[in-house]
Amino acid sequence: MAGGAGLTSAPPLDRGIPDFLERPGPSPVHRLNPLTKATLATVTAVAAVALGGLVGPVVLVLVAVILPAAAAGVLGRLIRTSLLLALPIAVSAFLVNLFFFPDGRTVLVEVGPITATAEGFGFALEILARILAISGAVTLFYLTTRPAALVIDLERRGVSPRVGFVANASVQTVPAMVERAAQITAAQRARGLDTEGSVWRRIRGIVPIVGPVILGSIAEVEERTMALEARGFTRPGRRTLLWTPSDTTFERILRWGLVAALVGLIAVRVTGVLR
Repeated sequence: MAGGAGLTSAPPLDRGIPDFLERPGPSPVHRLNPLTKATLATVTAVAAVALGGLVGPVVLVLVAVILPAAAAGVLGRLIRTSLLLALPIAVSAFLVNLFFFPDGRTVLVEVGPITATAEGFGFALEILARILAISGAVTLFYLTTRPAALVIDLERRGVSPRVGFVANASVQTVPAMVERAAQITAAQRARGLDTEGSVWRRIRGIVPIVGPVILGSIAEVEERTMALEARGFTRPGRRTLLWTPSDTTFERILRWGLVAALVGLIAVRVTGVLR
């Protein structure tokens, strides 16, 4: 009986595949193929620049960023993350175009030798809309795509494993460093480090944190390199994949349609048909 019970409780053969890869995403946007979401993000970012004006980028933000984010349930996180990413460059670009636009004639505000013009304000809004479209598209892709699924899908399509590893490492670098910094900060506080209070105390508290973060990142790179070599990462030939993301005919048609629409848009702008 004990042997029979052991046989019936044995795990299935396919349990070598991690659960986070097999488990479907919580929304239809999450369950899209990673290449489809990457194509959508790229087309949105390039189209926001190619369209120009204010209406085109705003429509792109609503249709290609806000609606999918709301459907995926990540709208709040997307707004916070994209604003944090775009805020420095958006503020600088807005101020530069507002006060130093070369063809500005209608004066709005004069602050000493600096003049804000209506033409500069309009162009600054256009630049701001493009920046928000680009940051929103990239953030949406990041929030709804698992890096491991993207790497596996790229390898299935014949991309070198080295390229896939670089893409995966690039996506995971910032979150990993943020998490490591939080852990080191908590450990340093437990040892009596003062990281709160005045600005000078906060600046002094950064120094004991930066060193361990950088050294930990270097050590992690070395450990990851040794682990990859032990698993035969550099061996020649294609690897056998135990799992690949789903890819439907509709998504393949959608990807080619998006690329064709982008090429057509660029051609129309270059020829001067669309001003």
